[in-house]
Amino acid sequence: MQRKSVFAMFFLISSLPLFSQVVPAATGSGLPKWSFGGGVSDFNPDFGRGHLAGGTLWIDYTLPGMPPLLRGICIQLTARDLSFDRSATEPVLRMDAAGGGAIYKWAGFSNFRPYAKVTAELANVDYVGLRNRHVRFNESRTDTSFGGGLEFRAYKSVWVRAEYEYQYLPNFFISRTNSAVGEPLDPMGFTVGATYNIGQVGARR
Repeated sequence: MQRKSVFAMFFLISSLPLFSQVVPAATGSGLPKWSFGGGVSDFNPDFGRGHLAGGTLWIDYTLPGMPPLLRGICIQLTARDLSFDRSATEPVLRMDAAGGGAIYKWAGFSNFRPYAKVTAELANVDYVGLRNRHVRFNESRTDTSFGGGLEFRAYKSVWVRAEYEYQYLPNFFISRTNSAVGEPLDPMGFTVGATYNIGQVGARR
């Protein structure tokens, strides 16, 4: 599943010249005021073997009236549910996360824009015990996520997004250590989806 997501991302990026020709450059290079979207995610959960697949939703709000150096900063809210494509060794593994943070979009082009983001999320992980496979556990942690990707226009206000994200959950495997500080959990993966934009901030006249 991970390979399929990577191939899909490269396919979408390679299609960029085609979409750039469809939409005239005169539409301007401003940022949308609101962006609503969702996509398919495939992650290496850093837990057991295999991968986890699921869905991700996001809302982006562009901050208006920012100085030139900060123009492009948006507030992002995200939610994710990873519970499919589990390996046989982790039959109940599930990762849910919801939170928000900042995303910076570079609006130097009319039909595509790269971006980077930092978010904080409340993450919940369901799993079976390491020693007793009949006992189910649920752990909650505040994770820090770092990511980046590329958006490009597919049709008018519809944009396609391909993103890579790395998450850090501190002190997750406390039971594996002899102290109060446990080993971290480091999930990472890709999301490919679509965004619908409403309004515009900083458009060229």
